[in-house]
Amino acid sequence: MHPNPIFHTRSDAANLAFAREESFGILALSSEGLPLISHLPFLLNDAGTEVEVHIVRSNPIARALRAGPLPAKLIVSGPSGYVSPDWYGLEDQVPTWNYVAVHLSGTIDLLDPGEMPGVLDRLSEQFETRLLPKTPWVMDKMTEGVAERMMRQILPARMQVTGVDGTWKLSQNKPESARLGAAEGVSDPALAQMMRTPPEG
Repeated sequence: MHPNPIFHTRSDAANLAFAREESFGILALSSEGLPLISHLPFLLNDAGTEVEVHIVRSNPIARALRAGPLPAKLIVSGPSGYVSPDWYGLEDQVPTWNYVAVHLSGTIDLLDPGEMPGVLDRLSEQFETRLLPKTPWVMDKMTEGVAERMMRQILPARMQVTGVDGTWKLSQNKPESARLGAAEGVSDPALAQMMRTPPEG
């Protein structure tokens, strides 16, 4: 995360809302001194205190968690892009990279395998609801026995969230004219829009 406090002005509620909307991140933890990392979809509860995921049994993270809970971070990335100094309209500038990222810190632990159907139902419901008016996919559509066999290959896990931090690096440290000039140059339309109206809280 960039250390400049000007990029850390968003509230925990705003950072959690961003993470909840993205719902896909990088889970990172350490076991026996080695970093373990996995990309996965997740479900963040309304209070922003718990994250539910499922992990393939053969994933090193799942193996590490069999020994008990571990400290972890969930990294959620948003729009990002290169910023050329030529776009600022100012002298003596340097290239940079603008981005949005939210880190959720806490402790993750495996759940009882019997909770797997509920975790999968909640995850799929979250994403299927976003596809309305499409008829939502539900587990009952699967052939009897197939879902049960597939679920034996994955494990449910829950992370208790104890810390939230967000970096919204959108050229807020530049004069407005320079920031707007850079917004015209970046290639990602979502990033450009954020740079035009950087969030304040």
